[in-house]
Amino acid sequence: MSFVERHGVTAPDSPVLVLGLEGWIDAGFAAATAVATLLEQIDTERYASFDADELMDRRARRPRLRLDDGVRSEITWSDPQVLVGVDRLGSGIAILTGAEPDYRWRAFSTAVADLAVEIGARLVVGLGGFPTATPHTRPVRLASTASSPALAHKVGFIPGSIDVPAGIADVIGATCSEAGIPSVGLWARVPHYVAGMAFTPAALALLEGLAAVSGVLVDVDDLRESAAAARLRVDELIAQSSEHLAMVRQLEEQVGDGDDLQVLGAEDLPSGDEIAAELERYLRGEA
Repeated sequence: MSFVERHGVTAPDSPVLVLGLEGWIDAGFAAATAVATLLEQIDTERYASFDADELMDRRARRPRLRLDDGVRSEITWSDPQVLVGVDRLGSGIAILTGAEPDYRWRAFSTAVADLAVEIGARLVVGLGGFPTATPHTRPVRLASTASSPALAHKVGFIPGSIDVPAGIADVIGATCSEAGIPSVGLWARVPHYVAGMAFTPAALALLEGLAAVSGVLVDVDDLRESAAAARLRVDELIAQSSEHLAMVRQLEEQVGDGDDLQVLGAEDLPSGDEIAAELERYLRGEA
């Protein structure tokens, strides 16, 4: 496609293509934190980039300007790009980063699928998180949007049929599947009352899910410690309110002890607005 530029870098053999675009729903900043962890631990090179003037509404997604003593020093653009590298065991990985396009989704998805075929990608994995009625006291589970029943069962899924708005990762995944590359979206089920803040247990679940479906491994010891600390901070705040404790107990009863979380309707969803606001103040040190 005319808006794709290649940068003369050789891709690793049979990489996994991870879709880590910013935009739409990312409850608990699960995908953003997971992708940041991948980029911190894997040395990458830029394989391809996209001319986002063809894809973005710049008024809605403005570049970032850095000022040093009133002097412009740097303008940072969030244009999509594909980075390539290998994990600590030598497994190839490609990561699509940047902002979700505002325009030309079909053309963009086709261009990404063409790149996936070009680099010989063996699997495409999207990352994300969505808010649901689940307590923070239980392990974060994943739900799949997969190209095959086998992948869906490997990850876990919400049973039954449901129509939901599609994010760009699933559009790309479907396009790659049409090109013969299996694809799966990993969605962390994030407690609705922590969805607006960084909830590292969700990012940890995504990286563990990525390892399970693709074999790509990064060191998650620091993230695991951060996840434990995040749960403790939420515990401390909830313990200060009998109403908050009651809400968490209600959620624990509703989800039960099984591996599959129940799908709850809006009428069953305990309001988390108050606790979410208090948590945000607490984590900023204002409570």
